[in-house]
Amino acid sequence: MSDAALGALEAQAYQHLISADEGSLDLALKELYAVDGKATVGLEFAPGVLLINGSLSFADLAAAWAEKPPIFVRHVAPVQSVLTLDEGADWRSLVALVAAEEILPHLDPSMPFSVQSRIFPHVAFKPFEVNQLIAQVGVEQFGLTLDVRQPEQVISVAVRSEAGEPPTFYLGASPTAHNLSDWAGGMRRFAREEGQISRAEFKLLEAIDIFGLELPARGTALDLGAAPGGWTRVLRNFEQYVTAVDPGDLDPRLASDRGVRHKRMTAETYLDSGPDPFDIIVNDMRMDGRDSARLMTSYARLLYPHGWALMTLKLPELKRESILEHTFAILRNRYTIAGARQLFHNRSEITIYLRPLKNPSAST
Repeated sequence: MSDAALGALEAQAYQHLISADEGSLDLALKELYAVDGKATVGLEFAPGVLLINGSLSFADLAAAWAEKPPIFVRHVAPVQSVLTLDEGADWRSLVALVAAEEILPHLDPSMPFSVQSRIFPHVAFKPFEVNQLIAQVGVEQFGLTLDVRQPEQVISVAVRSEAGEPPTFYLGASPTAHNLSDWAGGMRRFAREEGQISRAEFKLLEAIDIFGLELPARGTALDLGAAPGGWTRVLRNFEQYVTAVDPGDLDPRLASDRGVRHKRMTAETYLDSGPDPFDIIVNDMRMDGRDSARLMTSYARLLYPHGWALMTLKLPELKRESILEHTFAILRNRYTIAGARQLFHNRSEITIYLRPLKNPSAST
């Protein structure tokens, strides 16, 4: 979908759906207001999901966030057509008609597409029913190629209804890259695997996906605060040789893995032991973000120039923005902050992607 086609879909009054963690919605709105100071909140579809009335087109909003990606806005989608049903109306025929007349003609037939629907309370049908309906119209009437795994353009649909009222459909189409996530609402899902140690594994898997991280063939990885070993298990599944540092016990299933070396000590003690460099350093420890950042800057000298690091930053209830700014300032002494996002599998925290500086400053 070209920017010209996207622009043709948008009316004079621009509307978008933004999604964020409910506890960080205030910070997500600040990120929105920073690029569109005239934006206002229209409706709340669900906690963390808002309909926005903006002064910027979706293309302009996406361009601003492509230059400086938001941390707390997890997903954004345009609203280019609104359909409110009458009582007893056949939603299938009407949605198919609106999609065929107002949305699908603007998609690029050379690019695979997908339909992503979210259904909010008091709606009787399911998301897959909407997805299948619109996808079938796209394939059969417009010759589009459906690819739900790697779409390059997405039709986003949100359906909401007040109790006892007919549903309203909000539809829009956009290049997948403009949505900040290629999952509906940014809700990145993973199937639970046999042998999974903890749900924290999903955070690392999502970060690898969102930041497009490449893991070297049979590389060396350092997992700080590793117990019980969820992130260690993920790194081993990517064929990394892992040094797991933690005074606590690792899951017994890792004990027989010769690719795991458990250092039963604190991260500070291990640093003083003169360890060798690593391709990857990860840190999911529960500690003050600024202290965690200082620890990561101390470890920066152990990261190969081609390597990368990943850490989670726990956000306190108070002074979140000032602590976030201070933490970033500490990290920038030794790293380039290559990405920072509140991922779907984060809770009161964000995940930070770091690359080593070529010429770091002398102070931390």
